[in-house]
Amino acid sequence: MQVEGYSIDAQKELLVNFAKSKEFDSYEFYIDGGFSGKDLNRPSIQNLINDVKNKKIDCVIVYKLDRISRSQRDTLFLIEEVFNKYNVGFISIRENFDTTSPFGKAMIGILSVFAQLERETILERTRLGLKKRAEAGLWRGGGKIPFPYDYDKEKGILVSNHEKVTVLNKMISLYLGGKSFNKIATIVGMDESLVEKRILSITNTGKVPYKGEIFDGCHEPVVSEETYQEIIRMNKMRSKTRTARHYLLSGKIYCGQCGAKYRYQKWGQRIICYCYSQQKSKPKFIKNPNCKNKRVDSFEIEDAVLEQIFMMSLDEKKLEDTFSLASVSEIDELQNRFVKITKQIENLLNCISEGIDIVEIKDKLKTLQIEREKIQKELDVAKTSNEKIETTKNMVLNLRTFWNMMTFEEQRLVIECIIDKIVIDNNNLKIYYKIK
Repeated sequence: MQVEGYSIDAQKELLVNFAKSKEFDSYEFYIDGGFSGKDLNRPSIQNLINDVKNKKIDCVIVYKLDRISRSQRDTLFLIEEVFNKYNVGFISIRENFDTTSPFGKAMIGILSVFAQLERETILERTRLGLKKRAEAGLWRGGGKIPFPYDYDKEKGILVSNHEKVTVLNKMISLYLGGKSFNKIATIVGMDESLVEKRILSITNTGKVPYKGEIFDGCHEPVVSEETYQEIIRMNKMRSKTRTARHYLLSGKIYCGQCGAKYRYQKWGQRIICYCYSQQKSKPKFIKNPNCKNKRVDSFEIEDAVLEQIFMMSLDEKKLEDTFSLASVSEIDELQNRFVKITKQIENLLNCISEGIDIVEIKDKLKTLQIEREKIQKELDVAKTSNEKIETTKNMVLNLRTFWNMMTFEEQRLVIECIIDKIVIDNNNLKIYYKIK
């Protein structure tokens, strides 16, 4: 019921009456209720396009031009590249034109321009109104009310909520006391991302942010400026620490001599990897205090690992050898066992149906049914495992092409998906993949 007050049912009635007046007795509705007409990313409009291409439609009728799209480009695309191309007429009741006539074809471009202009004008006015409210210190309204506040619709301002302010102060105290966002989320029972957003929100200081600008708000601050600056300072400090610890193979490298993990550490201008057993300041990670395993430059081990992975992306035989299809033979074996047990169960059931009521047979039947259920579960696991192997193989095949286009976080995620662990034994390096 946007703007003109015509609901979907009202539009349907108008369209049916118009279709009957044109002697169209076979029709179908394409309705995208709740979707904006700003683009063609709507389910029913896509169904319409497919039906036009499949030559199921002679004519498309809309109540108003902007019902099909508010975008000039999309409207012209539909008419010229879809409807006209497949010899389908297009009629808009409100604007009273028909693309099967020369006048209708001329008018479509002009009307599309005005539909686009109307939309952009509305958006511009909306943005201007929101900015003016922010400049006046008023909250922009809507559903996203900052956590420690409620919204006073009459005054257009935020009003502090005592219970929420108490929770926020608790979260801030924990954060300044050294707790991570994740730990605080566990304590207060919130999602980690919400905890971070609520602690770092500048709205808590009585400000109103809008499009990168900060304005003085009319609402009461619930966090002092000094406290907020301390929060920001600590967040920057922790961000640097987290970034410094984020190396490509973190947590994946193990010592082949004592079994301890390897760690990354800055060494002057270098970053080296060495066994935790050689790090006396962290006794809980030590496996053998006398371990003499080799220390390696981080770039050497990372390059060696990537070289092996990239070689597999170029050599499908090596990829097949590495990602062995043992799980496939396992599936075959499990399926054979499943079929065999099912036949045994059927034979026992036939014996019982023929009147042979022996306790031993019933006990055997129960045992076989339990065994069959167990095999079915193993079969499901094996099939899932095989699907994961195939997914991982496809990932490796395309890795060399896309590696340098990935962000560090995406590269880390790939390593996490592919590699179980990397074992270093002096000059020897072995990669264990996440496969059977």
